[in-house]
Amino acid sequence: MTADRQTTAIRAPYRHTTVAALARQKAAESPDGVAIFLDQGEPITYASIYTEAAALASALADLGCGVGDVLSFQLPNWREAVAVDLAACMLGMVVNPVIPIYRDKELAFILKDTQARVIIIPESFRGYDFVAMIRRLQQDLPALRHVIVVGGENPRTDDFIPYQQLINGAPNPLFAPAKVDADALKIVMYTSGTTGNPKAVRHSHNSLARALDNGREGWGLTAADIMLMPSPVTHITGFVNGIELPFFTDTRTVFMEQWEVCHAIELIKRLEATVCLSATPFLQELVQECRSRGETLPSLRFFACGGASVPPGLIYDTHRVLARCRSFRVYGSTEAPLVTVGFMNPEQERLAAETDGCIFNYEVRVADDDGNPLPQGADGEILVRGPAMMLGYRDEQQNAEAFTPDGFFHTGDIGHVTADNAIVITDRKKDIIIRGGENISAREVEDVLHGHASVQQVAAVAMPHARLGEGVCVFVVLDGTGSAWNLEAMREFLATTGLAKQKWPERLEIREALPMTASGKIRKDLLRAELKEKLALGQ
Repeated sequence: MTADRQTTAIRAPYRHTTVAALARQKAAESPDGVAIFLDQGEPITYASIYTEAAALASALADLGCGVGDVLSFQLPNWREAVAVDLAACMLGMVVNPVIPIYRDKELAFILKDTQARVIIIPESFRGYDFVAMIRRLQQDLPALRHVIVVGGENPRTDDFIPYQQLINGAPNPLFAPAKVDADALKIVMYTSGTTGNPKAVRHSHNSLARALDNGREGWGLTAADIMLMPSPVTHITGFVNGIELPFFTDTRTVFMEQWEVCHAIELIKRLEATVCLSATPFLQELVQECRSRGETLPSLRFFACGGASVPPGLIYDTHRVLARCRSFRVYGSTEAPLVTVGFMNPEQERLAAETDGCIFNYEVRVADDDGNPLPQGADGEILVRGPAMMLGYRDEQQNAEAFTPDGFFHTGDIGHVTADNAIVITDRKKDIIIRGGENISAREVEDVLHGHASVQQVAAVAMPHARLGEGVCVFVVLDGTGSAWNLEAMREFLATTGLAKQKWPERLEIREALPMTASGKIRKDLLRAELKEKLALGQ
């Protein structure tokens, strides 16, 4: 292995097809076959979902939607999300999944940035009124022509249309699916960046399918497998391995509307689910609950963890508690999905627990701060290149910063490659907090808190969290008028800002001054070290 190309050989052809084309084929060949099980309601069959998607596509075409238009959706793991993906593909539209936890601030930015023509939302989910949120935002979104609402009994208006009413109409007999180039833009997903606002990640049909195939090949997925999917389908993990997997392969999936460990155990046992790819907290709770019950879940053959730190002990515990389940860490991002596929063999247990997985169908380079390649085992920034990588960000300036001249992507993670061709992540250059597998931009939290008149300086940092891996702590310097500020007062302010509640800090540290570098940058490394020490002392 050379110093500048620490990698396995890439043998990764593109499919050169689309999910809509494959769904049509599946509907014809196996109309009553189950594609996706739902945790509530009837399973999704190939013929029924293709028919629903075609009706939706026809209706969207009648609304004036077509090739290149952006269709946003902010749906949970519901049947309708599958129909939306297929319908958008039939029309050659660009689909834009938006995580349901996002609120006014994040959603307004995304809809403006994409110039979305249509958004599909639930009337309500987990007690939140999505219709009211869109109404608050509408006047500043001139490109948004139609809002389609799933659930509820709202009457149709010029711009708000009930989903069920839309698909119940007679399809236009002149409607025909568009001819879609598999190299064309398929999806725009937003990921938190260090500059505050989310970054628009763009994937083609081919690059996204290649990410899916990395998992299929690396894990040996077959028709005998059933993938439990508790991650949101608006996240790249849930979108690729929840919505699209059953159409590109013969593996079926199981949607969980929201994670609840006892319900997950019931689903695994009832449906004999064999595999799961999700965030660390879910595996932690699954192992703990199974240990307390004496359950061994013999159908489950692997649980891949990503998106948050994975304690090595959790991997070992999984193997002791669950009958035949192998657990392992995987590494990737929205920009470069599934760079590693983990270690699955029993004799690779240490590698599964103590590395971030085996490199698969990616080239990986480890570089110093000047971009010079480092030898094997030396820590530096992880740079990756491969066919599952994104097309690029929408913003060309962001692309200039994100890629090397020869096309390697700067992950912003620090680590090394081992003699076993495994990646080990040791630190992070990017100012990101990973809470339960979701990226939170420290800059975004800071920008919001700077909007309070009493806040002079603020630094948001990651803090250890027993369940979610990381939480948010903010160190704040106040002016004289903020002497009474506390965590409760901060939360009252945040409630007025539209920032998603999951991004709210869970700890507030008030200081007279923050440590600074000679150039005037806040020393977050010192703040993190101080916080870690205080938590270790139980303070």
